[in-house]
Amino acid sequence: MRDAIEAFLQFLELEKGYSGNTLAAYRNDLEQFAQAMEAEGISSWEQVNQDVIIDYIMSLREREYASSTVARKIAALKSFFHFLAAEEIISDDPTLNLDSPKVKKRLPVTLSYEEVERLLEAPKGSSPKAIRDKALLELLYATGMRVTELVSLDLEDINLASGTVRVTQGKGSKERIIPIHSRAVEALREYLAKARRMLLKSPDERALFLNHRGERLTRQGLWLIIKQYVREAGIKTEVTPHTLRHSFATHLLNGKADLRHVQELLGHANISTTQIYTHISSERLREIYDESHPRAK
Repeated sequence: MRDAIEAFLQFLELEKGYSGNTLAAYRNDLEQFAQAMEAEGISSWEQVNQDVIIDYIMSLREREYASSTVARKIAALKSFFHFLAAEEIISDDPTLNLDSPKVKKRLPVTLSYEEVERLLEAPKGSSPKAIRDKALLELLYATGMRVTELVSLDLEDINLASGTVRVTQGKGSKERIIPIHSRAVEALREYLAKARRMLLKSPDERALFLNHRGERLTRQGLWLIIKQYVREAGIKTEVTPHTLRHSFATHLLNGKADLRHVQELLGHANISTTQIYTHISSERLREIYDESHPRAK
């Protein structure tokens, strides 16, 4: 796979006359993408389809890359796959109908509490899907976790007795324990008791949230679920995979939670100001959470 990247970079240098800085940026973006593909078990560019690329783009947004950075990486991928198709290294260009995102100001999109209530009440009925969707939406808003973190949860990560969830960040390098309010606990309890066993196909499957095939729910699958209920709830706010996360943080801060406590709940440890934050005991974190989260009151 790296040979194709080198051939593309050589093409940009010799045929297009790109500068060294531009070539370095392309190399960085494409090497990052290649590493992500290899981590997914993809060994040739022919195996990369549009769903794989969209999933990758969503992972960038989940990791809170700036919109301008995501747009640049998408542009690099489109140029690269156009080249591969033109050179007949691949038969079809998976980026052909891929839209480039508009670069917007980096202001977080949040829902009002009333909009969140409508969204959480949108799953109706007693079908396995409705019960599952109710539980996952409740859990997203109860914890502020990233979409990737939610779909990565296994059964053993949930402790309904203590009302907590264990979230693993990145590639298992860091864990955090987040309290869950009683409404989310009840939604999860109903899902585990009723819906999950109906969705389950293999007794060896440890994923918490399953799709209709009994497999782990994907980021794309979860995002489609969220968009469905945003429409059904009549919410006009522009919603992204991170909107419930931003809403969680904003509503906690509106409830007088300290910024340091909210940062610990969100798992933000990659900014310079993190150094001034102090560790908070689980008991104090639970107290702050119960006092601040609107659905925990």
